[in-house]
Amino acid sequence: MSSNNFNNDNQEDGQGEEMSSNMQTPSAAGLAEVAGSRKQNHPGSHAMGVGLEARGIHAWFGEKHVLSNVSLDFWPGTVTALIGPSGCGKSTFIRTLNRMHEFIPGAAMAGEVLLNGDDIYAPGTDVTKIRLKVGMVFQKPNPFPSMTIAENVLAGLKLAQIKQANKDDLLEECLERAGLWNEVKDRLNHHGGSLSGGQQQRLCIARSLAVRPQVLLMDEPCSALDPGSTLKIEETISHLSSSVTIIIVTHNMQQAARVSDYTAFFLADGGPGEMVEVGPTNEIFSRPKDKRTENYITGRFG
Repeated sequence: MSSNNFNNDNQEDGQGEEMSSNMQTPSAAGLAEVAGSRKQNHPGSHAMGVGLEARGIHAWFGEKHVLSNVSLDFWPGTVTALIGPSGCGKSTFIRTLNRMHEFIPGAAMAGEVLLNGDDIYAPGTDVTKIRLKVGMVFQKPNPFPSMTIAENVLAGLKLAQIKQANKDDLLEECLERAGLWNEVKDRLNHHGGSLSGGQQQRLCIARSLAVRPQVLLMDEPCSALDPGSTLKIEETISHLSSSVTIIIVTHNMQQAARVSDYTAFFLADGGPGEMVEVGPTNEIFSRPKDKRTENYITGRFG
């Protein structure tokens, strides 16, 4: 993640220095400790691609301006958490990253999203191919109810007309990477809907992995899950992060501290949502540059 993304246009002069002393609230100290204990992934090699870059993203629903001028880099081999109160544009932002925002009637956007240096909104771009490279896992698990577990995992290949020499190997690989293989290997012909909520979410992750995405977007993937299932998803994220760029929207500060290398704080302060600041997760939770970030992560609002 490039250093210029750590700048905060809204920061008042001297504010960062004033706050860098010590955050005294126990919750902030605890979050910083959790984040600091995690081994941070650093930007990966160029062999994995340049990464995903958002440049000056604005978004509208009809005449309502909901997101203003967001620029972020997401480098290979890292996990970035997007945090902030409801309605600040986090989910809208990640939907611009694989062109899902335009599905909504009346939606519009401005700016650039670069994948390996190419603008995914350039005229003539094949949207289907973009969504193969930038996968999405939604808040509510959505396996195809009429398909078996095996069929669910391989569904993307069929839809994209991708030929695969050994589908059995790919099936096992994707379920293994999603942390689900040992739980379902003896019932691959059962319907996806027979799984628990947490298993269904991991099945959806396995389905996304089958088409070899470069980036995986996750929009509050654990919000409907119990703590045990949440832990499994977080273990899956940690396992995948070395080979897939992951961007996760979460309202759970502990989760952001546990799984992410970088954290970006979004806020809609009487206007469209904006990114207040971004930085390494342990720094955001221990030495935020903006008072509004400190107030949010310590529970003073939001």
